[in-house]
Amino acid sequence: MPAEIVAMGRLVLGTLRDLAPIVVIVAFFQIAVLQQPVDDLGGIALGLVFVMLGLAVFIRGLEMALFPLGESLAGAFARKGSLFWLMAFAFGLGFGTTVAEPALIAVADEAASVMAADGAIGTDAATRDSYATALRYTVAVSVGVSLVIGVFRILKGWPIHYFIIAGYLGVVAVTAVAPEGIIGIAYDSGGVTTSTITVPLVTALGVGLASVIKGRNPMIDGFGLIAFASLLPILFVLMFGIVVGA
Repeated sequence: MPAEIVAMGRLVLGTLRDLAPIVVIVAFFQIAVLQQPVDDLGGIALGLVFVMLGLAVFIRGLEMALFPLGESLAGAFARKGSLFWLMAFAFGLGFGTTVAEPALIAVADEAASVMAADGAIGTDAATRDSYATALRYTVAVSVGVSLVIGVFRILKGWPIHYFIIAGYLGVVAVTAVAPEGIIGIAYDSGGVTTSTITVPLVTALGVGLASVIKGRNPMIDGFGLIAFASLLPILFVLMFGIVVGA
C-alpha cells in the first residue's frame, strides 16, 4: 500500500508538470493579451485539480490493468498457435474498442447533424441516428481490419513503411473520387479512433505479440498498429461516402 501511494504521488506530480504549460499559456493570454478577469476562478481551479487527479488515476489504471491484460492476451494467443483465433481477437479488439470511443460517438453524431442541416440526409431523428450508427460501425470495422493486417505484419516481420505508403496512396486516390462532403469527416475519423480506450489496448497487443514471437523486436515490430488504426478508417469512410452518396 505505501508503494502504491508513492506511485500515485509521482503520477500526480507528473500530471501537474504536464498541465503546467497549458495553465501558463492560458493565463498569459487571458491576463496579458485579452486583459480580462477570469470568471469563476475557483471553479476553474477545482476543475484543474479534478483533471490532474483524473489523469493520474487513468494512467495508473493503464499500468495496472489494460497494458498487462493486452500483453498477456496477445502472448497467450501467440503461444496457442492458432492464427484464426489470433486474428479474430485482433479484429474483435479493434472493433469493440472503437465502437466504445467517446470521441468517435461525438464526431459521428455531429457529422449526422451537419449532413441533415445541409440536406444530404433526412432531418428526422431516426435518419440522423441511422447515419451516425452506420458511420461508427464503418470506422469500427476498419479498425478491426487494420489490426488484422497489423498483426499479420508482425507475424511475418514485414517492414511497416510499405504498408503505410501504399495505404496513403490509396487514400489519395479514393479522395479524388469521393464526395466533397465526406472528405473532412473521413480524415477526422482517422484521428478520433486513436483515443483513450483504443490506444492502450492496441499498443499492448502489438508489444505483447512481438515480445513472444521468436525473431521479433518489440521496439521495431511491436509498434505501428496505431498507424494502421488511423489510416484505414480514412479509406473506409471515403468509400462509405461513395456508397451512400454523402
